[in-house]
Amino acid sequence: MNTNSNISQEQLEAVERYINGTMADAELKTFTAKLDTDSEFRTQVNDIKTLLTGIEEQSLKEQLDEFHKDIKKQSSNKGSAKVRYLQFRKLVAAAAIIMALGSFWFFNQNPNERLYSKYFTPDPGLPTTMSNSTNFEFYDAMVNYKQGDYKTAIKKWQRLSANTPNNDTLNYFLGVAHLANKNENVAIEFLEKSVQNDNFSLIDDAYYYLGLSYLKEGDAELAKTYFKKSSVEHSQALISELED
Repeated sequence: MNTNSNISQEQLEAVERYINGTMADAELKTFTAKLDTDSEFRTQVNDIKTLLTGIEEQSLKEQLDEFHKDIKKQSSNKGSAKVRYLQFRKLVAAAAIIMALGSFWFFNQNPNERLYSKYFTPDPGLPTTMSNSTNFEFYDAMVNYKQGDYKTAIKKWQRLSANTPNNDTLNYFLGVAHLANKNENVAIEFLEKSVQNDNFSLIDDAYYYLGLSYLKEGDAELAKTYFKKSSVEHSQALISELED
């Protein structure tokens, strides 16, 4: 893990908001755009995500909480940036020790799971303009989805799906929400439905997330089949890595 030692406190907190799904719409749009165009930034985000997940999985979350408390106390003190940097490096060092002992979760994943973790980020969702009362329930659920509350979004969308089971957009977002909620089997069911219509406006994205669903499930060959049908930028990178 090549975590950039020059990470600032602002960057760390931004990545945490992104991971937790608490970014405001404007910030999320800028953040995801940078992820798509800046490979170095994307690597940095993935490294920090791995670090933070490893910390939590290894019961080091308490240290991270203390780290944040200290930051708040020291934010107005001269030289606090150096202290924040040193404390962040301690967390990196702790994770490195775990990795060296072979207990860090990331290295217990198979290659497909590591590749999935590297490339998966939830669809940013549609603008939540709920002026149209006809679609209020759909966009109400979209608000939950964009906040990272996938269970609530799924529950609301499933009620709509009962009446419109062939709605491509609904099936697509139900699929992505289930995938984000770590339920790839159900995600596949909905995403398979959404790609039946060649004229579906989000079909390239649907193929991409369907490929990721199969990759997470362990079927690399079927994952490649769908990545090849998608024009999403990361699809070609995934194909290349799967064929190496």
